[in-house]
Amino acid sequence: MKVTGIDCHVLLAPDFSVERTSSAQDSFVVEVHTDAGISGIGETDVNPWIARACIDAPGTHTMGRGLRDLVIGEDPLDPAAIWERVYVGTAMNGRRGALINALGAIDMALWDIAGKAAGVPCHRLLGGAVKDEIVPYASLQPDVSSFEAYRSSLVDWALRARDLGFRAMKLELTFGGPYRHERIEEPDERMGEVIAAVRAVVGPKMAIMVDVQYLWDNPEKAARVIAGWRDFDLFFVETPLRSDDLAGYRRLHEANTGTRIAAGEWLATRFEFEDLMDRGLADVAQPDIGRVGGLTEARRVCDMAAERGRLIVPHVWKTGISIAAAAHLAAATAHCPYIEFLPPAMTGSVLRQELTADELVFHDGVIALPERPGLGIDLDRAALERYKVA
Repeated sequence: MKVTGIDCHVLLAPDFSVERTSSAQDSFVVEVHTDAGISGIGETDVNPWIARACIDAPGTHTMGRGLRDLVIGEDPLDPAAIWERVYVGTAMNGRRGALINALGAIDMALWDIAGKAAGVPCHRLLGGAVKDEIVPYASLQPDVSSFEAYRSSLVDWALRARDLGFRAMKLELTFGGPYRHERIEEPDERMGEVIAAVRAVVGPKMAIMVDVQYLWDNPEKAARVIAGWRDFDLFFVETPLRSDDLAGYRRLHEANTGTRIAAGEWLATRFEFEDLMDRGLADVAQPDIGRVGGLTEARRVCDMAAERGRLIVPHVWKTGISIAAAAHLAAATAHCPYIEFLPPAMTGSVLRQELTADELVFHDGVIALPERPGLGIDLDRAALERYKVA
């Protein structure tokens, strides 16, 4: 079997705003076609125009080629071999960042093809299911018009998630809007008020995670605040420091706050995760499957985490394509306790709601293992055309 073509789709929600910090407003979707009539679907979380350029760009020499040139004609049943070919063939321009993100979409599609060709779900090809079900957590997005609205909206979202059956949830503590913490005075103290209010209404059995979205530039300050949240029994605190502050992550780990530290949503390749785990000593690695380089590279990160006694909780903020990939990865990863997931009832993203049909059913707090061949997803062609831009 050979790869014969790659279709790139740049998708954009009609009400998108560059002032929002939500990549659920766009998507980059690829379809990889073969001479056997089997096609695969993949997605990545990066500027879709940049990703398309990485695939379409013509090569000028052996170490600076475009992804399309390197993938056409290759055997799609060996995604790892294609991954290494692309990594070497783009070494001068790639190695990290957008090019690896674009490769992640292609790699995801290749795993979809391999599963369809074998007639098995991708988790079988990833080593086989090691659990009977997948536990998702709800990411809760607040109203940031005022602090009172902020706290009330997260409490309301938490109650809604609990009533839907979720066993875990993550609070997006983004005062003034994601990545704009300066709009609320004393955010460190007020975050504790929000966590306390949510814990009070959901009770002690609900797993609560907190995402502070790169709030601090001082690891000692971060450690003091997080240590003050010890009584809330948080499962983890996500991205307290900038991605490249590995020394700061190490100092935060050594402060023994009593709460796991999670990071990695923006990292590409196993090499960056090796740094995060070995230099930064992060407790929870959060590969985004598209960004990290696809299922091939995500599986390698999972293996590295297992060797180091760390947990995996993949980042997922795109459509049903990425959610399906995360479900297959989680099914085959014993040390992956949760995946990020929002059912249609809890998401305002039209791309999440309309782009795909899949077999993932959320019931009584869990998702049954996917069993359809490949990723088990189908594109809604009408939605694809509706949100596709030239």
